[in-house]
Amino acid sequence: MTQLDGNAVVYCEGAFRTTYGKTAHGLVRYTERYRVISVIDSGCAGEDAGMLLDGQPKNIPIYASLQAAVAAAKSGPFPATHLVIGLAPDGGHLSPEARQAVLDAISLGLNVDSGLHDYLSEDLEIAAAAAQNNVKLRDVRKSPPKEALHFFSGKIETVAALKIAVLGTDSAVGKRTTARLLVQGFRAQNFSALMVGTGQTAWMQDGDYGMILDTTVNDFLAGEIEHAVWSAWNDRHPQVIVVEGQGSLMNPAYPGGYELLAAARPDVVVLQHAPARLEYDGFPGYPIQPLAKQIQAIELVSGKPVAAITLSHEGLSPAEVRLTCKVIQQVTGLPSFDVLLDGPAGLVQALRPLLKN
Repeated sequence: MTQLDGNAVVYCEGAFRTTYGKTAHGLVRYTERYRVISVIDSGCAGEDAGMLLDGQPKNIPIYASLQAAVAAAKSGPFPATHLVIGLAPDGGHLSPEARQAVLDAISLGLNVDSGLHDYLSEDLEIAAAAAQNNVKLRDVRKSPPKEALHFFSGKIETVAALKIAVLGTDSAVGKRTTARLLVQGFRAQNFSALMVGTGQTAWMQDGDYGMILDTTVNDFLAGEIEHAVWSAWNDRHPQVIVVEGQGSLMNPAYPGGYELLAAARPDVVVLQHAPARLEYDGFPGYPIQPLAKQIQAIELVSGKPVAAITLSHEGLSPAEVRLTCKVIQQVTGLPSFDVLLDGPAGLVQALRPLLKN
């Protein structure tokens, strides 16, 4: 994308460095849609968002309030133009505190983008305030009208790129980040690669190709996945297309991945895993099935191989990550990597023999 939508303050009150702040995390790490100028979370105020997240400064300060963030931006080269909701709570609901932040942002003249299921444009008070202040509301997760949706046609079979699906053993486990880094890794080795996003955060990061899986009418879900992958191929003819997964096959609340396997018809799967998690995120009492069983399920459903295991280092030290990678490789026979910690080069090397041209 050649032009930014604007200068964004990312709202993440009470959730930065938790799984409920994953949208904010994605925007701090990478976005071509916005210039991220600050994050709001009173519990982390005064810190650099990149340093807190990955140990690398990004010059993105965290403020305790929207008012402080906007005031600081006024004195710099990039005054705030957008408030972006960086929260990803269960159910996608807008909390009363976040709703007030939206109203405050509108009163300050900021456009507001939200990826939640509670649509700002359908909130009468918020919509009226936006009209009065001449600002725009964007509900990223709002499905297109049915007449604009696609039904599965089989055109996915014309896609000649290597199709890689990055699935996970849980939700909020790092699938999108690994997919993004994998694309960058292929490009760094002079292969053309594109990502097809399937969630609101991927759209906020660039959104060239993709759809939003969890708000698409079920009859059109396979067709929208197919159309997004086919469009990336038809427009750009990359050598590699990486498809972002959602949820996990056996997650009790977010059983994602089946539609991606059926409609995107990947040639190979990369499986993202958080070894330190024993239960599904946010659902105590629901143990995560063993890694071997998850691999078996994916391969049974898709008829395609899991080619590598990628790790979320949540709850692990760097030394523990490297030991865990070795153990996983010994147990599964598959190469294992932490691409956020070590970069994607090793994973790209493992996948290069699968390239079709």
